[in-house]
Amino acid sequence: MKFELKVAQGTSIRSLALEAGNAMQARALAESQGYSVLTVRGAGFSLDKLFSANRVSTKLGQSKFNLMLFSQELLALLESGLSLVEAIEALAEKEQQTESKAILNQIKAALFEGLPLSSALELVPQVFSPLYIALIRASERTGDMAQALARHVTYQTQVDAVRKKIIAASIYPSILLVVGGLVVLFLLGYVVPKFSGIYESTNTDLPWMSQMLLRWGQLLQKQGKTVFLVFIALLGLLIFVFNRPAVRAAVMGKVWQIPALGESLRIYQLARLYRTLGMLLRGGIPLVTAMGMVSSLLQPLLRNQLARVIADVREGKPLSSAMEQHGMTTSISIRMLRVGERTGQMGEMMERVGAFYDDEIARKVEWFTKLLEPILMIIIGLVVGLVVVLMYMPIFELAGNIQ
Repeated sequence: MKFELKVAQGTSIRSLALEAGNAMQARALAESQGYSVLTVRGAGFSLDKLFSANRVSTKLGQSKFNLMLFSQELLALLESGLSLVEAIEALAEKEQQTESKAILNQIKAALFEGLPLSSALELVPQVFSPLYIALIRASERTGDMAQALARHVTYQTQVDAVRKKIIAASIYPSILLVVGGLVVLFLLGYVVPKFSGIYESTNTDLPWMSQMLLRWGQLLQKQGKTVFLVFIALLGLLIFVFNRPAVRAAVMGKVWQIPALGESLRIYQLARLYRTLGMLLRGGIPLVTAMGMVSSLLQPLLRNQLARVIADVREGKPLSSAMEQHGMTTSISIRMLRVGERTGQMGEMMERVGAFYDDEIARKVEWFTKLLEPILMIIIGLVVGLVVVLMYMPIFELAGNIQ
Protein backbone atom coordinates (compact mmCIF):
# COMPACT_ATOMS: atom_id res chain seq x y z
CA MET A 1 0.00 0.00 0.00
CA LYS A 2 1.28 3.49 -0.85
CA PHE A 3 1.61 6.19 1.82
CA GLU A 4 2.43 9.88 1.56
CA LEU A 5 4.53 11.22 4.41
CA LYS A 6 5.50 14.75 5.36
CA VAL A 7 9.00 14.47 6.78
CA ALA A 8 11.68 16.76 8.15
CA GLN A 9 15.43 16.41 7.72
CA GLY A 10 17.42 19.12 9.39
CA THR A 11 15.65 22.41 8.63
CA SER A 12 13.98 21.23 5.41
CA ILE A 13 10.49 19.75 5.16
CA ARG A 14 9.49 17.62 2.18
CA SER A 15 6.95 15.02 1.01
CA LEU A 16 7.89 11.36 0.69
CA ALA A 17 6.03 8.45 -0.95
CA LEU A 18 6.67 4.94 0.41
CA GLU A 19 5.25 1.46 -0.07
CA ALA A 20 4.47 -0.32 3.21
CA GLY A 21 2.02 -2.73 4.77
CA ASN A 22 0.49 -0.14 7.10
CA ALA A 23 1.05 3.35 8.48
CA MET A 24 3.26 2.18 11.35
CA GLN A 25 5.58 0.40 8.95
CA ALA A 26 5.71 3.44 6.65
CA ARG A 27 6.69 5.63 9.61
CA ALA A 28 9.36 3.13 10.72
CA LEU A 29 10.75 2.88 7.19
CA ALA A 30 11.03 6.67 6.88
CA GLU A 31 12.68 6.99 10.31
CA SER A 32 15.20 4.31 9.35
CA GLN A 33 16.22 6.56 6.42
CA GLY A 34 16.99 9.43 8.80
CA TYR A 35 13.76 11.45 8.49
CA SER A 36 11.57 12.84 11.25
CA VAL A 37 7.99 11.97 10.35
CA LEU A 38 5.44 14.76 10.76
CA THR A 39 2.31 13.22 9.16
CA VAL A 40 1.33 10.02 7.38
CA ARG A 41 -1.48 9.84 4.86
CA GLY A 42 -2.86 7.14 2.61
CA ALA A 43 -6.05 7.14 0.46
CA GLY A 44 -7.26 10.33 2.10
CA PHE A 45 -7.46 9.06 5.68
CA SER A 46 -6.02 10.71 8.74
CA LEU A 47 -3.16 9.16 10.66
CA ASP A 48 -5.39 7.81 13.43
CA LYS A 49 -7.75 6.23 10.92
CA LEU A 50 -4.84 4.72 9.09
CA PHE A 51 -3.46 3.21 12.28
CA SER A 52 -6.77 1.61 13.23
CA ALA A 53 -7.86 0.56 9.76
CA ASN A 54 -4.54 -0.96 8.81
CA ARG A 55 -4.26 -2.75 12.12
CA VAL A 56 -7.59 -4.43 11.48
CA SER A 57 -6.86 -5.23 7.85
CA THR A 58 -3.44 -6.64 8.68
CA LYS A 59 -4.89 -8.88 11.36
CA LEU A 60 -7.57 -10.09 8.99
CA GLY A 61 -5.07 -10.69 6.22
CA GLN A 62 -1.93 -12.77 6.34
CA SER A 63 1.41 -11.07 6.84
CA LYS A 64 4.18 -11.76 4.35
CA PHE A 65 6.76 -11.73 7.16
CA ASN A 66 8.43 -15.16 7.44
CA LEU A 67 8.65 -15.76 11.19
CA MET A 68 10.38 -19.12 10.82
CA LEU A 69 13.10 -17.66 8.60
CA PHE A 70 13.51 -14.69 10.96
CA SER A 71 14.04 -17.03 13.93
CA GLN A 72 16.55 -19.19 12.03
CA GLU A 73 18.59 -16.24 10.77
CA LEU A 74 18.54 -14.43 14.11
CA LEU A 75 19.66 -17.62 15.86
CA ALA A 76 22.54 -18.08 13.40
CA LEU A 77 23.71 -14.48 13.86
CA LEU A 78 23.52 -14.63 17.67
CA GLU A 79 25.44 -17.91 17.72
CA SER A 80 28.08 -16.25 15.49
CA GLY A 81 28.79 -13.70 18.23
CA LEU A 82 26.81 -10.68 17.02
CA SER A 83 24.90 -8.63 19.55
CA LEU A 84 21.12 -8.49 19.30
CA VAL A 85 21.08 -4.98 17.82
CA GLU A 86 23.78 -5.87 15.29
CA ALA A 87 21.85 -9.00 14.26
CA ILE A 88 18.59 -7.08 13.73
CA GLU A 89 20.49 -4.39 11.78
CA ALA A 90 22.05 -7.04 9.54
CA LEU A 91 18.68 -8.67 8.90
CA ALA A 92 17.08 -5.30 8.08
CA GLU A 93 19.89 -4.37 5.66
CA LYS A 94 19.75 -7.61 3.70
CA GLU A 95 15.92 -7.77 3.51
CA GLN A 96 14.49 -7.01 0.06
CA GLN A 97 10.75 -7.38 0.69
CA THR A 98 9.25 -3.99 1.60
CA GLU A 99 6.87 -5.09 4.34
CA SER A 100 9.42 -7.32 6.07
CA LYS A 101 12.06 -4.59 5.88
CA ALA A 102 9.67 -2.10 7.48
CA ILE A 103 8.93 -4.53 10.33
CA LEU A 104 12.62 -5.13 10.97
CA ASN A 105 13.34 -1.39 10.90
CA GLN A 106 10.53 -0.86 13.39
CA ILE A 107 12.04 -3.47 15.72
CA LYS A 108 15.49 -1.93 15.30
CA ALA A 109 14.19 1.54 16.13
CA ALA A 110 12.55 0.19 19.30
CA LEU A 111 15.82 -1.48 20.34
CA PHE A 112 17.71 1.80 19.82
CA GLU A 113 15.19 3.46 22.15
CA GLY A 114 16.20 1.02 24.88
CA LEU A 115 13.26 -1.38 24.70
CA PRO A 116 13.92 -5.12 25.16
CA LEU A 117 13.30 -7.36 22.17
CA SER A 118 10.04 -8.73 23.61
CA SER A 119 8.60 -5.22 23.93
CA ALA A 120 9.78 -4.38 20.42
CA LEU A 121 8.02 -7.48 19.08
CA GLU A 122 4.82 -6.45 20.84
CA LEU A 123 4.67 -3.42 18.53
CA VAL A 124 3.94 -5.81 15.64
CA PRO A 125 1.22 -8.12 17.05
CA GLN A 126 0.04 -9.14 13.59
CA VAL A 127 3.36 -10.95 13.05
CA PHE A 128 4.56 -12.10 16.46
CA SER A 129 2.12 -14.21 18.48
CA PRO A 130 1.77 -13.95 22.29
CA LEU A 131 3.44 -17.39 22.56
CA TYR A 132 6.50 -16.20 20.68
CA ILE A 133 6.73 -12.94 22.65
CA ALA A 134 6.38 -14.79 25.97
CA LEU A 135 9.16 -17.17 24.99
CA ILE A 136 11.47 -14.27 24.13
CA ARG A 137 10.56 -12.42 27.35
CA ALA A 138 11.35 -15.49 29.45
CA SER A 139 14.70 -15.89 27.69
CA GLU A 140 15.55 -12.25 28.44
CA ARG A 141 15.21 -13.00 32.15
CA THR A 142 17.37 -16.14 31.96
CA GLY A 143 19.84 -14.85 29.36
CA ASP A 144 19.47 -17.81 26.97
CA MET A 145 17.82 -16.17 23.96
CA ALA A 146 19.71 -18.38 21.52
CA GLN A 147 18.37 -21.51 23.23
CA ALA A 148 14.84 -20.07 23.21
CA LEU A 149 15.07 -19.37 19.48
CA ALA A 150 16.45 -22.87 18.90
CA ARG A 151 13.50 -24.35 20.81
CA HIS A 152 11.03 -22.35 18.73
CA VAL A 153 12.72 -23.36 15.46
CA THR A 154 12.65 -27.02 16.49
CA TYR A 155 9.03 -26.75 17.64
CA GLN A 156 7.88 -25.04 14.44
CA THR A 157 9.81 -27.51 12.26
CA GLN A 158 8.10 -30.45 13.94
CA VAL A 159 4.65 -28.85 13.74
CA ASP A 160 5.18 -28.01 10.06
CA ALA A 161 6.33 -31.57 9.38
CA VAL A 162 3.06 -33.00 10.70
CA ARG A 163 1.04 -30.43 8.76
CA LYS A 164 2.94 -31.20 5.55
CA LYS A 165 2.31 -34.92 5.97
CA ILE A 166 -1.43 -34.28 6.29
CA ILE A 167 -1.44 -31.98 3.25
CA ALA A 168 0.66 -34.40 1.19
CA ALA A 169 -1.66 -37.26 2.12
CA SER A 170 -4.69 -35.31 0.88
CA ILE A 171 -3.24 -34.41 -2.54
CA TYR A 172 -3.75 -37.75 -4.31
CA PRO A 173 -7.35 -38.29 -3.09
CA SER A 174 -8.14 -34.73 -4.17
CA ILE A 175 -6.73 -35.40 -7.64
CA LEU A 176 -8.80 -38.59 -7.86
CA LEU A 177 -11.96 -36.69 -6.98
CA VAL A 178 -11.24 -33.93 -9.50
CA VAL A 179 -10.38 -36.34 -12.34
CA GLY A 180 -13.38 -38.55 -11.56
CA GLY A 181 -15.67 -35.53 -11.49
CA LEU A 182 -14.35 -34.32 -14.84
CA VAL A 183 -14.86 -37.76 -16.40
CA VAL A 184 -18.46 -37.92 -15.17
CA LEU A 185 -19.04 -34.34 -16.33
CA PHE A 186 -17.68 -35.21 -19.81
CA LEU A 187 -19.95 -38.23 -20.05
CA LEU A 188 -23.03 -36.28 -18.96
CA GLY A 189 -22.30 -33.16 -20.99
CA TYR A 190 -21.04 -34.67 -24.26
CA VAL A 191 -21.50 -38.42 -24.59
CA VAL A 192 -24.98 -38.76 -23.08
CA PRO A 193 -26.54 -36.03 -25.34
CA LYS A 194 -25.17 -37.90 -28.40
CA PHE A 195 -26.95 -41.06 -27.28
CA SER A 196 -30.06 -39.02 -26.51
CA GLY A 197 -30.31 -37.90 -30.12
CA ILE A 198 -29.96 -41.48 -31.36
CA TYR A 199 -32.66 -42.80 -29.04
CA GLU A 200 -35.08 -39.97 -29.89
CA SER A 201 -34.79 -40.79 -33.61
CA THR A 202 -35.70 -44.45 -32.99
CA ASN A 203 -38.80 -43.65 -30.86
CA THR A 204 -37.99 -46.51 -28.48
CA ASP A 205 -39.27 -46.79 -24.92
CA LEU A 206 -36.38 -46.26 -22.52
CA PRO A 207 -36.01 -47.53 -18.95
CA TRP A 208 -36.85 -44.93 -16.31
CA MET A 209 -33.28 -44.54 -15.05
CA SER A 210 -31.97 -44.16 -18.60
CA GLN A 211 -34.56 -41.44 -19.23
CA MET A 212 -33.42 -39.53 -16.13
CA LEU A 213 -29.78 -39.83 -17.23
CA LEU A 214 -30.56 -38.54 -20.72
CA ARG A 215 -32.52 -35.60 -19.30
CA TRP A 216 -29.56 -34.64 -17.13
CA GLY A 217 -27.31 -34.81 -20.17
CA GLN A 218 -29.68 -32.61 -22.21
CA LEU A 219 -29.87 -30.12 -19.33
CA LEU A 220 -26.08 -29.83 -19.17
CA GLN A 221 -25.86 -29.44 -22.94
CA LYS A 222 -28.57 -26.78 -23.27
CA GLN A 223 -28.20 -24.92 -19.93
CA GLY A 224 -24.52 -25.52 -19.21
CA LYS A 225 -23.74 -21.91 -18.23
CA THR A 226 -26.78 -21.66 -15.97
CA VAL A 227 -25.94 -24.95 -14.24
CA PHE A 228 -22.34 -23.80 -13.78
CA LEU A 229 -23.43 -20.46 -12.27
CA VAL A 230 -25.87 -22.21 -9.93
CA PHE A 231 -23.10 -24.59 -8.86
CA ILE A 232 -20.73 -21.68 -8.15
CA ALA A 233 -23.44 -19.86 -6.20
CA LEU A 234 -24.19 -22.94 -4.10
CA LEU A 235 -20.48 -23.49 -3.48
CA GLY A 236 -20.05 -19.87 -2.37
CA LEU A 237 -23.07 -20.16 -0.08
CA LEU A 238 -21.70 -23.36 1.40
CA ILE A 239 -18.31 -21.75 2.07
CA PHE A 240 -20.01 -18.72 3.64
CA VAL A 241 -22.13 -20.91 5.91
CA PHE A 242 -19.20 -23.05 7.02
CA ASN A 243 -17.15 -19.93 7.80
CA ARG A 244 -19.68 -18.96 10.46
CA PRO A 245 -18.22 -19.82 13.90
CA ALA A 246 -21.48 -21.32 15.20
CA VAL A 247 -21.91 -23.58 12.16
CA ARG A 248 -18.28 -24.64 12.23
CA ALA A 249 -18.49 -25.44 15.95
CA ALA A 250 -21.66 -27.49 15.41
CA VAL A 251 -20.09 -29.44 12.52
CA MET A 252 -16.89 -30.09 14.46
CA GLY A 253 -18.99 -31.26 17.41
CA LYS A 254 -20.64 -33.85 15.18
CA VAL A 255 -17.28 -34.89 13.67
CA TRP A 256 -15.80 -35.38 17.13
CA GLN A 257 -18.61 -37.81 17.91
CA ILE A 258 -17.42 -40.18 15.16
CA PRO A 259 -15.55 -42.86 17.18
CA ALA A 260 -12.31 -43.35 15.22
CA LEU A 261 -12.06 -39.91 13.62
CA GLY A 262 -13.00 -38.06 16.81
CA GLU A 263 -10.30 -39.86 18.80
CA SER A 264 -7.69 -39.06 16.12
CA LEU A 265 -8.64 -35.38 16.22
CA ARG A 266 -8.42 -35.44 20.01
CA ILE A 267 -4.93 -36.99 19.88
CA TYR A 268 -3.84 -34.35 17.34
CA GLN A 269 -5.07 -31.56 19.62
CA LEU A 270 -3.38 -33.07 22.67
CA ALA A 271 -0.12 -33.43 20.72
CA ARG A 272 -0.18 -29.70 19.93
CA LEU A 273 -1.00 -28.92 23.56
CA TYR A 274 1.82 -31.03 25.01
CA ARG A 275 4.42 -29.89 22.51
CA THR A 276 3.62 -26.19 22.97
CA LEU A 277 3.44 -26.49 26.76
CA GLY A 278 6.78 -28.28 26.77
CA MET A 279 8.41 -25.52 24.72
CA LEU A 280 7.06 -22.80 27.03
CA LEU A 281 8.01 -24.64 30.23
CA ARG A 282 11.55 -25.24 29.01
CA GLY A 283 11.68 -21.56 28.15
CA GLY A 284 11.07 -20.67 31.81
CA ILE A 285 7.39 -19.71 31.71
CA PRO A 286 5.33 -20.78 34.78
CA LEU A 287 2.98 -23.72 34.30
CA VAL A 288 -0.33 -21.94 34.92
CA THR A 289 0.67 -19.02 32.69
CA ALA A 290 1.75 -21.38 29.92
CA MET A 291 -1.51 -23.33 30.05
CA GLY A 292 -3.51 -20.12 29.79
CA MET A 293 -1.50 -19.09 26.74
CA VAL A 294 -1.99 -22.36 24.83
CA SER A 295 -5.73 -22.64 25.43
CA SER A 296 -6.47 -20.76 22.20
CA LEU A 297 -4.88 -23.62 20.21
CA LEU A 298 -7.58 -26.06 21.30
CA GLN A 299 -11.12 -26.77 20.18
CA PRO A 300 -13.86 -25.33 22.46
CA LEU A 301 -14.52 -28.68 24.20
CA LEU A 302 -10.88 -29.26 25.13
CA ARG A 303 -10.48 -25.55 25.93
CA ASN A 304 -13.16 -25.85 28.61
CA GLN A 305 -11.51 -28.97 29.99
CA LEU A 306 -8.14 -27.18 30.12
CA ALA A 307 -9.75 -24.30 32.03
CA ARG A 308 -10.86 -26.78 34.69
CA VAL A 309 -7.34 -28.23 34.77
CA ILE A 310 -5.90 -24.76 35.36
CA ALA A 311 -8.32 -24.19 38.22
CA ASP A 312 -7.31 -27.50 39.88
CA VAL A 313 -3.58 -26.79 39.48
CA ARG A 314 -4.04 -23.37 41.10
CA GLU A 315 -5.64 -25.14 44.07
CA GLY A 316 -2.55 -27.31 44.46
CA LYS A 317 -3.55 -30.50 42.65
CA PRO A 318 -0.74 -32.26 40.69
CA LEU A 319 -0.87 -31.61 36.96
CA SER A 320 -1.04 -35.30 36.02
CA SER A 321 -4.05 -35.88 38.31
CA ALA A 322 -5.87 -32.78 37.06
CA MET A 323 -5.23 -33.66 33.40
CA GLU A 324 -6.39 -37.26 33.94
CA GLN A 325 -9.53 -36.20 35.81
CA HIS A 326 -10.66 -33.86 33.03
CA GLY A 327 -9.89 -36.15 30.08
CA MET A 328 -6.72 -34.42 28.83
CA THR A 329 -4.53 -37.54 28.89
CA THR A 330 -4.24 -41.04 27.45
CA SER A 331 -2.84 -44.20 28.96
CA ILE A 332 0.61 -43.29 27.63
CA SER A 333 0.70 -39.58 28.42
CA ILE A 334 -0.49 -39.94 32.04
CA ARG A 335 2.44 -42.21 32.85
CA MET A 336 4.94 -39.91 31.15
CA LEU A 337 3.52 -36.89 32.97
CA ARG A 338 3.97 -38.65 36.31
CA VAL A 339 7.58 -39.38 35.41
CA GLY A 340 8.06 -35.71 34.55
CA GLU A 341 6.67 -34.68 37.94
CA ARG A 342 8.98 -37.08 39.79
CA THR A 343 12.10 -36.02 37.88
CA GLY A 344 11.29 -32.30 37.67
CA GLN A 345 11.62 -32.34 33.88
CA MET A 346 8.00 -31.68 32.97
CA GLY A 347 8.86 -29.50 29.95
CA GLU A 348 11.09 -32.11 28.33
CA MET A 349 8.59 -34.89 29.11
CA MET A 350 5.72 -32.94 27.52
CA GLU A 351 7.75 -32.46 24.36
CA ARG A 352 8.36 -36.21 24.28
CA VAL A 353 4.64 -36.87 24.68
CA GLY A 354 3.95 -34.45 21.80
CA ALA A 355 6.55 -36.17 19.60
CA PHE A 356 5.10 -39.60 20.44
CA TYR A 357 1.61 -38.58 19.39
CA ASP A 358 2.86 -36.74 16.32
CA ASP A 359 4.32 -40.05 15.14
CA GLU A 360 1.02 -41.79 15.91
CA ILE A 361 -0.92 -39.17 13.93
CA ALA A 362 1.49 -39.58 11.00
CA ARG A 363 0.92 -43.36 11.02
CA LYS A 364 -2.86 -42.91 11.13
CA VAL A 365 -2.76 -40.41 8.26
CA GLU A 366 -0.68 -42.83 6.18
CA TRP A 367 -3.07 -45.72 6.97
CA PHE A 368 -6.12 -43.59 6.20
CA THR A 369 -4.61 -42.48 2.87
CA LYS A 370 -3.83 -46.05 1.82
CA LEU A 371 -7.41 -47.02 2.67
CA LEU A 372 -9.04 -43.96 1.11
CA GLU A 373 -7.34 -44.17 -2.29
CA PRO A 374 -8.78 -47.57 -3.35
CA ILE A 375 -12.18 -46.65 -1.89
CA LEU A 376 -12.27 -43.48 -4.01
CA MET A 377 -11.19 -45.40 -7.11
CA ILE A 378 -13.96 -47.96 -6.51
CA ILE A 379 -16.58 -45.22 -6.04
CA ILE A 380 -15.46 -43.33 -9.16
CA GLY A 381 -15.42 -46.60 -11.15
CA LEU A 382 -18.94 -47.46 -9.98
CA VAL A 383 -20.26 -44.00 -10.91
CA VAL A 384 -18.66 -44.07 -14.37
CA GLY A 385 -19.77 -47.65 -14.88
CA LEU A 386 -23.34 -46.80 -13.88
CA VAL A 387 -23.46 -43.94 -16.39
CA VAL A 388 -22.13 -46.18 -19.16
CA VAL A 389 -24.54 -49.02 -18.34
CA LEU A 390 -27.54 -46.66 -18.28
CA MET A 391 -26.49 -45.28 -21.67
CA TYR A 392 -26.18 -48.71 -23.25
CA MET A 393 -29.13 -50.37 -21.50
CA PRO A 394 -31.63 -49.54 -24.29
CA ILE A 395 -29.21 -51.03 -26.84
CA PHE A 396 -28.97 -54.19 -24.76
CA GLU A 397 -32.77 -54.41 -24.60
CA LEU A 398 -33.05 -53.79 -28.35
CA ALA A 399 -30.54 -56.56 -29.05
CA GLY A 400 -32.52 -58.90 -26.81
CA ASN A 401 -35.76 -58.13 -28.66
CA ILE A 402 -34.12 -58.80 -32.03
CA GLN A 403 -32.93 -62.19 -30.81
